[in-house]
Amino acid sequence: MGKHKLMDFHRFLDEAGDTTFYGKGKKNSIGTNGVSNVFIIGMIKIKDPLDEVRNKINALQEKIIKDEFYHVPSVLKKINNTGYYLHATDDLPEVRKEMFDIIKTINCSFEAVVGRKSIERYETKHKGKEEYFYADLLSHLLKNKLSKHKKLVLHISERGKSTKNHNLELAFLKAKQRFANINGNKEMKTNVVFNVNYPTKDPLLNLADYFCWTIQRVFEKGEIRYYNFIKEQIKLVIDLYDSEKYGNWKNYYDNKKNPLTADNKISPLKH
Repeated sequence: MGKHKLMDFHRFLDEAGDTTFYGKGKKNSIGTNGVSNVFIIGMIKIKDPLDEVRNKINALQEKIIKDEFYHVPSVLKKINNTGYYLHATDDLPEVRKEMFDIIKTINCSFEAVVGRKSIERYETKHKGKEEYFYADLLSHLLKNKLSKHKKLVLHISERGKSTKNHNLELAFLKAKQRFANINGNKEMKTNVVFNVNYPTKDPLLNLADYFCWTIQRVFEKGEIRYYNFIKEQIKLVIDLYDSEKYGNWKNYYDNKKNPLTADNKISPLKH
């Protein structure tokens, strides 16, 4: 029973994309020169014993450290500087395939909120601050999680100002306000605890990273093969600011009735 409780109360969060809006001279740089069109925060619920899953991922990381086949300069640099950890953006294609195969063996479900980047919204709604943009997305990820459990421990990948305690508390406050707007007098009984950590320290954050990267590939490149491969484990993706599809919750994507497709790629014309 204890193990089940432990798994029920823990979630692991990471992000994909960046929160860059401006280049030199405060010019709009969204979608240019390696700057993303979207920023994504994702959260994974793991239904297997957590240490079993950690051991699977650690075993792959150890294999890469020991096997010379993987020792290209970027991997060796990582091993020497931080210790090797899985990170989908940087990983070799062969490593990605092994990680995706591991993901298929894990009983888990993933949810993500996708924030399309807009200068106007950033300056007005988010007051030109990256941490407010982050808090807004996070609040939408949390708003439906506040009535089931008495406690929820959110293990979050560290991200500068955005994951400072006061900003995470701001996200939690926004989530509580949204919960109240949706549910009226329904009891809000969940106490949220934030545990900011580094992906070098907990391999379960690396698992969340792979899911986030998978969603990023859809929205940035229209590439759906990774998504299709692990689609059954991706419970919900909210394209938060897609106002054209607000009616009938069409900006909410599940893996059955309304899955993501290559058409979800962000067009530069939509800024």
